[in-house]
Amino acid sequence: MPGTTLARVLDALEEIAPLELAADWDNVGLLLDPRGRRHRIERILLTIDLTDDVVAEARFTRSDLVVAYHPAIFQPLRRLGVGDGKQRALLGSVAAGFALYSPHTALDAAPGGIADWLADGVLGGDEPAGREPCGDGEFGRVVELPRPIPFARFVQRIKQHLGRRQLQVARAPTSKSVRSAAVAAGAGGSIVRGESVDVILTGEMSHHDVLAALANGTSVVLAGHTNTERGYLKILRKRLRSALGDDVDIAISKSDRDPIAIV
Repeated sequence: MPGTTLARVLDALEEIAPLELAADWDNVGLLLDPRGRRHRIERILLTIDLTDDVVAEARFTRSDLVVAYHPAIFQPLRRLGVGDGKQRALLGSVAAGFALYSPHTALDAAPGGIADWLADGVLGGDEPAGREPCGDGEFGRVVELPRPIPFARFVQRIKQHLGRRQLQVARAPTSKSVRSAAVAAGAGGSIVRGESVDVILTGEMSHHDVLAALANGTSVVLAGHTNTERGYLKILRKRLRSALGDDVDIAISKSDRDPIAIV
């Protein structure tokens, strides 16, 4: 019989992103379990967000498990109704009968996780002169390059790594080259705040955090919240395939996308 048990898939996910690494405020792990941990998993769908379109895709592809990076259940729910988008997606998930799992900040912090993947983009294939965790919970990384590179080259590296044609850049007046960078996925301003580096790379930051960084001589590069996360799904698929073998079909959602477009 093809496939494997949900319990085995959970073990593989826990190996990749141990849940004890998640932030105290986060809600990670198995969020929906409609058929029990002995249920066989033949198809897994990877996504950043659980939306109506992703639920429809999971239903169409007959996925048994959806791994959504962002927790679809975050705060306590007092009621469930189709009038709310998030609640409607959850109700659709239950109706479709698939399990739902979120690694979120555990995957940020884990060795070989999203923070390290972003650091790899900064390095562009070079060996680091230094790499240290940063932020409360070590959800980001501070990277020291082996040699300074021009700021424009740094930006081009990030575009290539994230597959983005455009980035938001706030360049400090004194910035000519980059030797060190702090990186964090998503809304990483609080994680990298105050780091003494040449550049901060994250998805989004508040206006005032950007101004504070510039005042300290630190440039800021913003890629968009989910654009600092979505590219890692290819890595997650590869790691899950290595752990689970060929009996489980693992796909990346085609309907999951950045909700913000540049026009």
